Amino acid sequence: MRIGELARLVGVSTRTVRHYHHIGVLSEPERLVNGYREYGLRDAVLLARVRRLAELGLSLDEVRDVLADDQGRELREVLLELDTDLAGQQEALRVRREKLAGLLALADLDADPTLPPEAAAVLRSVAPGTSRFAEMDREMLALVSGLEQGSAFMELLKPLTEPEAVARSHALYARLDELQDAPTDDPRIDLLARDLAAHLPAPVIETMIQNLDVPWSRTVLDEFSPAQAEVFERLGHLLKD
Repeated sequence: MRIGELARLVGVSTRTVRHYHHIGVLSEPERLVNGYREYGLRDAVLLARVRRLAELGLSLDEVRDVLADDQGRELREVLLELDTDLAGQQEALRVRREKLAGLLALADLDADPTLPPEAAAVLRSVAPGTSRFAEMDREMLALVSGLEQGSAFMELLKPLTEPEAVARSHALYARLDELQDAPTDDPRIDLLARDLAAHLPAPVIETMIQNLDVPWSRTVLDEFSPAQAEVFERLGHLLKD
């Protein structure tokens, strides 16, 4: 048989057969005087075995090792290892599907779908609605939730997910949005800062105090308008007092 006939018989391409020769999975047959490779039945059997092993998920290096041992003992060992690997992949897929099902069960997916469902639920409650400022807050909280202490901080926000607290959050975000183009001496700024201080749970306030001088906190303020940033500057002073 020529290489094309062998490839058609086993159901692979001639390029695949040549690749197997190149990497040593299949030995090259003797060449005829005209330079063509001449394949026999044994070559077809070996090539079919390579195809079956590859379809089972073995790497070509593993296939080469298996074919080097005709006793079959190593093949059983490799297949058992493959079965263990596939079982591990199956379990990982099950866990991922459970997380995906949790996300799909949510009423909406406006929070970052890469977040844990618990964190996503907190974000929707703490920074509700279509407020532009709430959207910025959600992005900041999503960032915080992915940090080392993020889960603990999200837990501190749980009191803000109660219906009355959510309603207050709506009102406070609306007031913050109204300051988008206001001057920094707007009289509404001081009152809003005090209302925010009264709205936040004590553990959240303690955490904010600890991070007031952290560089990334200043970066967050740069995203706000001058009047909005002033609210949080005054809030910081209130928290320290």
